[in-house]
Amino acid sequence: MAKKFVQQKQEPNESLFAGTGKVPPQAIDFEESVLGALMIEKDAYLNISEILRPEHFYKEEHSKIFEAIIQLSKEHRPIDINTVAYQLKINKELDNVGGTAYLINLTNRIASTAHIEYHARIIAQKYTQRELIRIGAEIQKKGFEDTDDVANMIDSAEQEIFELSTGNVKKEVTPVSVVLAQAYEQLQEAAKREDGLSGVPSGFNALDKLTLGWQPSDLIIIAARPAMGKTAFVLSMARNMAVEKNQGVAVFSLEMASVQLVNRIISSEAEIESPVLKTGKLSKEQWKHLEGKMKVLENAPLFIDDTPSLSITEFRSKIRRLVQTQNVKIAIIDYLQLMSAGDKMQSREQEISTISRSLKAIAKEVNIPIIALSQLNRQVETRTGNKRPQLSDLRESGAIEQDADMVIFIHRPEYYGLLTDENGNSTVGKAEIIVAKHRNGAVDDVILEFKSQFTRFCDPEDVGPMVIQSRMNTAAADSQPDINAGFTPNTEFDIVTPATPKAGSLPNESNAPF
Repeated sequence: MAKKFVQQKQEPNESLFAGTGKVPPQAIDFEESVLGALMIEKDAYLNISEILRPEHFYKEEHSKIFEAIIQLSKEHRPIDINTVAYQLKINKELDNVGGTAYLINLTNRIASTAHIEYHARIIAQKYTQRELIRIGAEIQKKGFEDTDDVANMIDSAEQEIFELSTGNVKKEVTPVSVVLAQAYEQLQEAAKREDGLSGVPSGFNALDKLTLGWQPSDLIIIAARPAMGKTAFVLSMARNMAVEKNQGVAVFSLEMASVQLVNRIISSEAEIESPVLKTGKLSKEQWKHLEGKMKVLENAPLFIDDTPSLSITEFRSKIRRLVQTQNVKIAIIDYLQLMSAGDKMQSREQEISTISRSLKAIAKEVNIPIIALSQLNRQVETRTGNKRPQLSDLRESGAIEQDADMVIFIHRPEYYGLLTDENGNSTVGKAEIIVAKHRNGAVDDVILEFKSQFTRFCDPEDVGPMVIQSRMNTAAADSQPDINAGFTPNTEFDIVTPATPKAGSLPNESNAPF
């Protein structure tokens, strides 16, 4: 993990300017004007409460006065010379700031409070300039010391700049009143949405009803054995989110090149089988249809990065920039076991633990959902019966289950030659999306249609639901409504049916088509 530069107490650092003949960026006159205006205009604080923090003030005395004003506001008490002086006295800081006489002097300088917001922004701007100088000095110092890894130094510097640009230089304990206001605002936003979702929609109706969309700061693990369709599933989702919902999506493909990935998306979107598409032998009608579909994809906010062996440090840096510059709302990683922790670890299990823990931290930092694909171990193949995956099948680390907010399995009984379920219903062309862990909601199973010739997942179209006897969490599932209710059974499928594999003839992982 990268070491973050130590954040010193926010005071003017005169040593940075010693011998330069320069003074730190500051706006003392504006600080005095803002503080004076706050003490003579009762509603003035509301106009600048989201702009200024105590550390923004250059003079320590001004910072302490502003802290007293914040305390009065939080306690819903009036803000004037007398109350501010009284609060400073309680804080044992009145004499340190110059006494009541200094407060009176501040108010006497004010002719109007009309431009307080503009003045506050100048103060914040000067603080940002001072912080940039401090960060630059820290970077220079670290560079000369030559005691830290260069990648860690770059990550630390970038994180400082990122936090400064987002106004999150110092994360403090937040009063519940502030969090309640944020929660209420989110509820109001959700109420305005026609789909009733509070997160990024996957484009699969039944899955969205269960999850309410992928939630900000969540780490979602989607796991399956090779050839179950992990990449196809997330690409189908990425297409739904970017094309239909106009949500910015970043796909980090560690396994496939970007052109291969896009060819899959084109095949799925245009519904032209991949082998035919690769040959380029299309009819005039197919070319025309293909060009139309490609124009739709061209305008979609979809971003692809195919850096191999992507490290956590590189991922953090890239996703920060994408969130800031491209308004990306969700990130997808294909897949977790191909990532690198950056530092040498004693075991592969420890490295995977570090990666999963870091991904959760990054999701919280940039406040978007992160979906990471993961492999399952071979125990699934040796299991008798329906071969449904379990949480214990997650490969190489139990930390993945612990760090994830949601764990989802993809299971296609058809792949194992199980062409009917316990009730005799066909499983051909169907996929179980098993929500095995859901930290903030219920667990259940969702049935999707899988069009193998286009490697595409979609909502069932008049396809009868598969009856599933075994659930990952029976108690939780029984308490939830059947999200697949209402489908009419139908044994006809608009997909190519693969040949039934013989026992012991499952394809090798390296030869898996997806």
